[in-house]
Amino acid sequence: MGKQDDFKKLITEGYTSKGESIILGGAILDGVALVDTHVKIPLKTLNRHGLIAGATGTGKTKTIQVLSEQLSSFGIPVLMMDIKGDFSGVAKEGEEKSFITDRHAKINLPYHTAKFPVELLTLSEQNGVRLRATVSEFGPILFSRILGLNDTQSGVVSVIFKYCDDNKMPLLDLKDIKKIISYITEEGKEEITESYGRISTSTTGIILRKIIELEQQGAELFFGEMSFDIDDLMRIDENGKGYINVLRLTDIQDKPKLFSTFMLSMLAEIYQQMPEKGDSDQPELVIFIDEAHLIFNEASKALLEQIETIVKLIRSKGVGIYFVTQNPMDVPSGVLAQLGLKIQHALRAFTAKDRKSINQTADNYPSSDYYNTSEVLTSLGIGEALVTALNEKGIPTPLVATMMRAPMSRMDILTESEIQEINSKSKLVKKYSEIIDRESAYEMLNKKIAAIDAEAAKQEHEKQEQKATKTRTTQEKKETGAMGKSVLKVLTSATFIRGVFGVLSKIMKK
Repeated sequence: MGKQDDFKKLITEGYTSKGESIILGGAILDGVALVDTHVKIPLKTLNRHGLIAGATGTGKTKTIQVLSEQLSSFGIPVLMMDIKGDFSGVAKEGEEKSFITDRHAKINLPYHTAKFPVELLTLSEQNGVRLRATVSEFGPILFSRILGLNDTQSGVVSVIFKYCDDNKMPLLDLKDIKKIISYITEEGKEEITESYGRISTSTTGIILRKIIELEQQGAELFFGEMSFDIDDLMRIDENGKGYINVLRLTDIQDKPKLFSTFMLSMLAEIYQQMPEKGDSDQPELVIFIDEAHLIFNEASKALLEQIETIVKLIRSKGVGIYFVTQNPMDVPSGVLAQLGLKIQHALRAFTAKDRKSINQTADNYPSSDYYNTSEVLTSLGIGEALVTALNEKGIPTPLVATMMRAPMSRMDILTESEIQEINSKSKLVKKYSEIIDRESAYEMLNKKIAAIDAEAAKQEHEKQEQKATKTRTTQEKKETGAMGKSVLKVLTSATFIRGVFGVLSKIMKK
């Protein structure tokens, strides 16, 4: 057997699956696509997370599209966090063009066009299904980590949540928690100190500034009701296809804090609510996080630990998370070590720093007798990638350069009229379009403060009344005393006069 035959056997055996699998494309050796040597990924390993990396323009978005289409075809829902806004075309059929059919002929893979069920989600005021969550749903630990608080500040946040729980005050939006911070440092300071201990005003000041910073990134649109139900991510259409939920994030690229806030809350909610799945035949949900560096660049150490923990645990719920970024070095090593599927598109070596980064990237992939990984990374064409995955036994598959198959859906974005059409037919848009502002901590504290103010005003009025009464009494006493003296003086004078006149009368009678 020759080199090519040995390689074909290695790839065929390494990527063979007894169960259902998705086909990424065909193997490449020495720059030539090998017919019938398909790179297949078992469905049951897709909850083991993954990485899709590569320089701009090398085909990452089309790879995500291919993965999403095939997952949807197997009835597996997808959540795609679309930062650049170039993924929505998955809702419309693609076009069969000559360069696509030529590509598929090289790897002997039939090509046909298709469209897929799509929901367009939004964190902002864009058209689509509005995503929200309440502050209470975050809980004190996650909320503190999102704000980047230290242990002391996090302790105060825990006290705030406990106080609100004890007093049945829902924390729904940011104005609720801002109001409670104001209350515990002013009107309710004595109440809090007596029941929960003394809280430093400097600490509450720092927390408030962090909340305002989050608010300035548009988080007030995210926090509130009605909360998004994760069951609405798990829908299957009438044809048995899983919904592809496209979260359009084009207007928050400069707001990484809001992006990471949403992502962590969503992952935490999914982990808490979904039951354990064990070793299932396919994932329940697959999440693609585009431009993942936006999360990791802004994350504190505590936040990174939270992400790493959730990534480690959530796969037992049947959820796969795929990070999409330009360079694998954007992903922390603790997270990178947990990623089973790695699809590496071309990297560019323009500087010494680039070359060093490429060598580091190559070290993250299995060694190969057929590839010089560092060289291949810079020579891959558009729509080609190095792939390594996990087989059904959880063992890493051989490294293989792959000519990726083309998407079946449109490789372009939707028009505004097409977006309107999808949203007009969406049940979820109607369900989540109403903004609910029920009575929560903000309103309840305002009432409490108003009652305190009213009681204080009443006490002040009574105090003033008592003071006025006392003043009147004192004045009356003074007036009564003066009058008594005057009467006494008159009486004394009258007595004196009567006495004088009496003496005079006696003298005159004599």
